[in-house]
Amino acid sequence: MNTTKKLIILCLGLFLGLSTNAQISSESRQKIKTLKISYVTEQLNLTTKEAEKFWPIYNSHDIKINELRLATRKNLRKIKEEHKYPNTISEKEAKRIVSFKMETDQKIHEEQLNFISKLKSILSYKKIIQLQLAEIEFGRNLMRKYKQRKRK
Repeated sequence: MNTTKKLIILCLGLFLGLSTNAQISSESRQKIKTLKISYVTEQLNLTTKEAEKFWPIYNSHDIKINELRLATRKNLRKIKEEHKYPNTISEKEAKRIVSFKMETDQKIHEEQLNFISKLKSILSYKKIIQLQLAEIEFGRNLMRKYKQRKRK
């Protein structure tokens, strides 16, 4: 078993140990974030110099993206609470919601373009692709383990 697989198993094991219910505490979130940093650093094989420049940009980007996604979720959740069924929403309100979602998606797209623009000066395009794949794989592994635990 190579070190990548061992790290994945370790990360997932720690995640399972941390999440005792559906709500993940802020302490657990921080530990997951730490595991993700370790996983991404290993997957990208970042040098110390690259890591020093990369992580502040990555963390700033991650915060912005999460804030934008949270705003969309809050907006949709509010509508769901106010209107049990979509057909009870007025056309004007539906238009506002769709417009808000489209504006948020545009902001996310712009943030991603800005993020890639900043990364180009630090990482090769190959490492940028590796980053995207590492994020996907890390998320999939966490969800897979979470689902397995939930079934038990």
